[in-house]
Amino acid sequence: MADRMKDKVALVTGASSGIGRATALTFAREGAKVVVADMNVIGGQETVQLVKAAGGDAFFVETDVSQAASVEAMVSKTVETYGRLDYAHNNAGVEGVLSRTAEHTEEDWDPVIRINLKGVWLCMKYEIPQMLQQGAGAIVNTASGAGLIGVKRMSAYVASKHGVVGLTKTAALEYAKAGIRVNAVCPGVIQTPMVARVSGNRPDVLDKMIAAEPIGRSGQPEEIAEAVVWLCSDAASFVTGHAMAVDGGAVAQ
Repeated sequence: MADRMKDKVALVTGASSGIGRATALTFAREGAKVVVADMNVIGGQETVQLVKAAGGDAFFVETDVSQAASVEAMVSKTVETYGRLDYAHNNAGVEGVLSRTAEHTEEDWDPVIRINLKGVWLCMKYEIPQMLQQGAGAIVNTASGAGLIGVKRMSAYVASKHGVVGLTKTAALEYAKAGIRVNAVCPGVIQTPMVARVSGNRPDVLDKMIAAEPIGRSGQPEEIAEAVVWLCSDAASFVTGHAMAVDGGAVAQ
């Protein structure tokens, strides 16, 4: 364990797998106590056990980020258990149903916006007051490369992630003088369960997705985690309101 974040507390939503799990482990490696939040109880508890096996301190809280009461309880449990909240990675999200814009149904559209966009807003709504009490804090929201460009057949997802970028920039401006930094990461094609679902678990589809990455490969969850933890760290003390593409150069094209 390093001690760059010793005695700090980090909250990670969507931490049962993929980028969230990798970020929880990276925060722990840097010495932070970690709150693992997710609706997936088994996966979340597995993340906690991985943190503990590596010598870290963590606990799990079952959370539905689309519900205000659940998010409020998540933050309250964090403060009740560890006494503070220094870093938050608002990462929980879903890809939704793939369909052309005019073919989406409301039933397909609404959950994506509710979880991906409203969920990030609710998390910040309850995280920021605690950070204001402490006089400092850092938040990183998971947007997407799809929050910077359009992607066919993913209009709800794209809209939600563009919304996360805008929400991130607005909150960053509002709380900059209060010592709270707010940034976003915009991952490209990363080896996660979500990308596997989007590809339909078809190697040929995944190969096409990877071919769109100038760097010539897909990314690893740990590569996003490193960006998140850096953005939260003092090394990024002059960075706020930034939507950082961690995507192998995809949106530079």
